[in-house]
Formats: sequence, C-alpha cells, structure tokens
Amino acid sequence: MSTDTDGKLFTDIDLGWEHRKNRIFLAVIFAASMFGVVMLALLLLDVITDLYTGLTEYNISLVEFFTRDGSRREELSGFRGAIIASIMLMIITAVLSFFVGVGSAIYLEEYAPDTRTTRLIEANLANLAGVPSIVYGLLALAAFVNGIGLGPVLLAGSIALALLVMPIIIVSTQEALRAVPDGVRNGSYATGATKWQTIREVVLPAAMPGIMTGTILALARAIGETAPLIMVGALFTNRIAWGPFDRFSAMPTQIYNWAAEPSQHFIHLAATGIAVLLVFMFAMNGIAIYLRNKYETEL
Repeated sequence: MSTDTDGKLFTDIDLGWEHRKNRIFLAVIFAASMFGVVMLALLLLDVITDLYTGLTEYNISLVEFFTRDGSRREELSGFRGAIIASIMLMIITAVLSFFVGVGSAIYLEEYAPDTRTTRLIEANLANLAGVPSIVYGLLALAAFVNGIGLGPVLLAGSIALALLVMPIIIVSTQEALRAVPDGVRNGSYATGATKWQTIREVVLPAAMPGIMTGTILALARAIGETAPLIMVGALFTNRIAWGPFDRFSAMPTQIYNWAAEPSQHFIHLAATGIAVLLVFMFAMNGIAIYLRNKYETEL
C-alpha cells in the first residue's frame, strides 16, 4: 500500500531535472566559496610580492622597521610606535568590553524575563553586530572626542573599538551560555546552590571556552579596523603612545597613511606593515582555536 502511494506521489516529478538543479546549486555555492578564496589568495600574493620587492630592491631592513617610529622621511620610517599603540588599544578595548559584554549576556540569558522588551534588546544587539564600523567611529567622535573633550587620544580609540566589539561579545557569550545543558544547572540547584553560585561555579566555567573564543575573535577584528580610528583622529604621529591620554597611530592607520603616499618606498613599507598585521590576526585566531580545544569539555 505504501509503495503504491509513494509511486503516485512522485509520478509527476522529473527526477532528472531535480538532479540537474541540485548539481547547479552545488556548482553555484562552490563557485561563490572559491571566489572568496581566490580573491584572498590574490591579495596575499600581492602583499607578499610587494614585501619581497621592498626587502630586496628598496633595502627595507626588518630590524630598523621594528625599532623605528613613524616618520615623514621614508628611509627613517618604522612600525614600532604603531605596534605598541595597537597592543595598548587591544588591552584597553578588552578591559572596557569584556566585563560589560559578559555581564550583559549573563543578565539577558540567566536573569531577564522572556518578555517583548528582552527580545527587542536581543534583536537590536544582533543588528548592532552588523553595523558598519565607521558608525562607531562617528559616535566616539561626537560623544567623547568632541563631546567631553577627550581629544584624539588612545582612550577615545579604545572606546570606539569597545563599542564595536561589545555586541559581538554579548551575542557570542549568550550562545556559549545556551550551550550549557539545563541538567548541569539543575544538578547544581539540587545540591542547594543559589542561582548566582550556580552561574559562577558551574555555568561560567563550562561556557568560558566559547566566551574566550568569541572575545578573541572580536578583538582580532578590532585590531584591523581603520575607519573608527581615523574618525577619532588617529592619524600620523611620530611619537609612541605610552598612556591612554597620548595621541597615537595604530597599525591600520599607519598602513593607511603609507599607502596614501606617492612614493613607492612607502607603498612597500605599507606591504610590510600589512604582513605584520596579518601575523597578529592569525596569531589571535590561533590562540582562540587553542583555548577552545584545550578547555572545551564534554558536559
């Protein structure tokens, strides 16, 4: 009886055309994937070619590149100040965004009631994660650089980047908290633990690999952002930023300044800076993968 019914259901379907549609769909998504891979490979090849040319034909010394600060003279220009400024940016950004982001996610996931207001907040947070980075730069410029008079200092840039990554940290932390099974929470409650003790001693340790992974990946995105830093005034400077109230030029803005110069020597300096920035980004992604694999446990 079932065989007869199935036969009647599929008598009007052209299975050959369905198989062709499946193959066309697979070909389209494969071509879309390969397009991104090929473009990335071409960009990396261009950077490597310019880097090699700079090292061989323009005699760019890596030792001097890492030990000199920015300069208007191409033969004296280096990347040390930009590297130090970017490291300090990431430290301050992590401090400003991590605790607020994780705390907000804990409240929304563990304490906030499931109401229309809560769902609206979560939807807006998901939308904020996709807002162009220059918008956060404009916000920091209006509210902090000009509004309260901070000026174009490292703290203003850190605030702009913290606003940029905070929605990403909140969303990734919520997903990590949701991945913790309810049975783990119920087992903690069964031993007499309070809600906060359960969150602090059971839920957060179990979710921490996912939280750390999301945070590091968000910071890896922030370290390569240029638009927010340009908006807060992080343009050329030949000084090292040793404190949050010093003017600065981070790695992305230093590369941007070099790339805008007409001299080919500066173009090859920019390619060298891009290679250094890529190393930082790959290292941060590698740390995120390592932490997740090392501390992830089966629950």
